[in-house]
Amino acid sequence: MKINQLPVILFFFFSLFNATAQEFKLGKVSVAELQEKVHPKDSSASAAILYKRGKARIEYDQTDGFVTLTEVETRIKIYKKDGYDWANQEVVYYSGTGGREKVSFSDANTFNLVNGKIEKTKLQSDGNFDETINKFRSRKKITMPNVKEGSVIEFRYLIRSEFREIRDWDFQASIPVNFSEFSTYVPEYYVYNSRQKGYIFPKVVSEKNNKSINFLNKERQSSGGFSAVTTTYSSDKVDYSETKTTYTAENFPAMKEEAFVNNIDNYTSSVQHELSMVKFPNQPSKLFSTDWNSVVKTIYDYDSFGPELNKTGYFENDVKAIIAGLNSPEEKILAILNYVKSTVKWNGYNGYDCDLGVKKAYKEKTGNIGDINLMLTAMLRYSGLEANPVLVSTRSNGIAIFPNRTAFNYVIAAVETQNGNILLDASDRFSVPNILPFRVLNWSGRLIRKDGTSEEINLMPEKLSNDVVFMTYTVDADGKVSGKTRKQSTDYNAMSYRSSIDGVKEDAYLEKLENKNNKIEISEYSRTNEKEILLPAIETYSFKGDNLTEVIGGKIYLNPMLFYANTTNSFKQDVREYPVDFGYPFSDRYNITIQIPEGFAVETLPVPAAISMEDNLGTFKFNIAQSGNTLQLAIVHQINDAIVSAEKYEMLKDYYKAMIAKESEKIVLKRI
Repeated sequence: MKINQLPVILFFFFSLFNATAQEFKLGKVSVAELQEKVHPKDSSASAAILYKRGKARIEYDQTDGFVTLTEVETRIKIYKKDGYDWANQEVVYYSGTGGREKVSFSDANTFNLVNGKIEKTKLQSDGNFDETINKFRSRKKITMPNVKEGSVIEFRYLIRSEFREIRDWDFQASIPVNFSEFSTYVPEYYVYNSRQKGYIFPKVVSEKNNKSINFLNKERQSSGGFSAVTTTYSSDKVDYSETKTTYTAENFPAMKEEAFVNNIDNYTSSVQHELSMVKFPNQPSKLFSTDWNSVVKTIYDYDSFGPELNKTGYFENDVKAIIAGLNSPEEKILAILNYVKSTVKWNGYNGYDCDLGVKKAYKEKTGNIGDINLMLTAMLRYSGLEANPVLVSTRSNGIAIFPNRTAFNYVIAAVETQNGNILLDASDRFSVPNILPFRVLNWSGRLIRKDGTSEEINLMPEKLSNDVVFMTYTVDADGKVSGKTRKQSTDYNAMSYRSSIDGVKEDAYLEKLENKNNKIEISEYSRTNEKEILLPAIETYSFKGDNLTEVIGGKIYLNPMLFYANTTNSFKQDVREYPVDFGYPFSDRYNITIQIPEGFAVETLPVPAAISMEDNLGTFKFNIAQSGNTLQLAIVHQINDAIVSAEKYEMLKDYYKAMIAKESEKIVLKRI
């Protein structure tokens, strides 16, 4: 199923909040705000953003030229203890070379109502932290003091950046937002593409204002993009126009987590800006992100990207030895993939470009995603394969909605063959060709060829990942169950299983499995193909259970699927606004043989059933047959699309409801 863009629907706006934007001011917390026990429109809310106002101004600095100043002030109401996390705030900023950003918090206070009077507690220095994330990023953090149920917290922060980057602004959060306003102030020299996403949208108003720059020193006229101005203007003043755009949102509801949503931020109401062009007087315009081809060309030309693909001297002898005697592309791909996986370990950092550089990462045997997968691409090319990098946005990073350089945060490799692209990622020890880490399965990526052309690549798997279960068990006259089960998993199901047992002691794993499966007792446990990742992963064990049936009035009530039955419907909402993202299509198959006890007969047996969804979305089949004291079941639950659109949600919900109802039906055994 191909998805071209995020679904967009209109949402009925809630009634306007009583206060106006002009009445919001830090330090002016009211008794009414402190007395409020629950949010008036969402009684389940643990907290609410009473107001949040931001301004992103691109202003001229006499030393640094144009800089971006982002000022944000926020007031939050805490209703419940679950909302205490909102007392912890952080701002991530760039701390690498090639430019500076600085973050400072101020006016941070907690307000409480004590004996009918407003009590203010100011943030002290011990509640202010600065942390290093990596060589490029740091974060400024605050922890608000004296927070209780009923508190109102306020804070302000300022980001001064030498980059002309306007940060994304969210109008929604996991709690209700009573009022949110964001304004941008952009000089005529800069052109931005702005995009809104989500299901509800703020009001937008734009206006133009006249501005001027007074140069304090004529030598400064050559800074900040005015290199040609010195010969054009006789005075020390430059006049220009500025566009102010204000986005206003009132009474936006909380973003509610739903089952199988890859990233809730994909559907949060927000506005994003991407610098597309710079045009100073008497200078040629400089284009940035205008379409995907120009975006990827810009990325490919980075010193830490394209040139790294051309470096081969550090690995040539090793690769020659690896592929010696191998003829088919598949053999070469697998040999090189396994070599990189075993030679260079992922350090946990994403990134589509190199951190250490491929040569140093190879020598030190560690690197980020760019180091590893650009190295992999270069080796594949050296072996004679048509290999190219594919830019990806991970699930946690969100969907790349429109052309911009920050849309991606990851890179994989693709080998073009007669049968299509083979996608590869050497950062995960359990990844094999066309089985990528789950974090990468995020709709589509962008393949870049040597000539600078690019094309969209579908990242969503189309092949079914299977779980096949064979189970045989016996029920005795007291309702106790003993038997044996064998589960075979392929592709993404196998990767998930191998990841779940990696580094876990067998005793701890079995204890968890026993508790999960209604406190059964497991024995004769074994695994097959645990490390042979091209083969299905197989798990086999014997089990006993005293809690797998009910004995009432001499009758035995038995769920034939035992602990494999689906009992909870994840799709409970009346209306689904977001697509259902399973990650990959799958098939669960069960072949179950049941031996009923001597002296008992079947009184009630579930009837066979078959459920099919439209457009071949999925099927469920339940068949059961009896032969003497033996019951034989064959059950299939199959979903054929990795992503299900919101328009099909009702059908999917009904399907799961009917499937769970059938799997919950019990066999009734009576004495004879």
